[in-house]
Amino acid sequence: MIRIAIFASGSGSNAEKICEYFSERTDVEVSLILTNNQQAGVIQRARKLHIPVVIFDRKTFYETERILQLLQNDHTDFIVLAGFMMLIPTFLVQSYAGKMVNIHPALLPKYGGKGMYGHFVHEAVVAAKEKESGITIHFVNEHYDEGNIIFQATCEVSESDSADDVAEKIHVLEHQYYPKVIDEIITKLK
Repeated sequence: MIRIAIFASGSGSNAEKICEYFSERTDVEVSLILTNNQQAGVIQRARKLHIPVVIFDRKTFYETERILQLLQNDHTDFIVLAGFMMLIPTFLVQSYAGKMVNIHPALLPKYGGKGMYGHFVHEAVVAAKEKESGITIHFVNEHYDEGNIIFQATCEVSESDSADDVAEKIHVLEHQYYPKVIDEIITKLK
């Protein structure tokens, strides 16, 4: 049984899609959802799905190894970042090297890095008059959005699209591809 922990900071729509994708499986389980945001929508989604939630603060995440210990005690095999806004500490990246992925709402290396998340990305894409945008699923390293790229999918951006329009297109791609790509990666771990 492969045990997945999901880190999320926001509404949790990607986390929910991943949980639903694996819900009927006997070989894979989302065993834990972790968040740094006490108000995150992902908390209610996790409770609805009967998945344990851990809420932690910045100091615990960066100045202790409690989260790593928690993951090890849970026998976590794989970590998924789904709208998680904090840079992952080096000791956690090293402990899960090649077993931690993130999704970014743009075609990296464009529109990545610190401060480039969510609506900021879509606004930048529209402002630059890009003809396309998309998603990038990548392994996590010690830097924002710089890990090896695993998968990208694109969508058209028309001249009349607002940042909200682009966001909607990106959400469709995220929900369609993220669970499937995670499944492909963890199949190789078995």
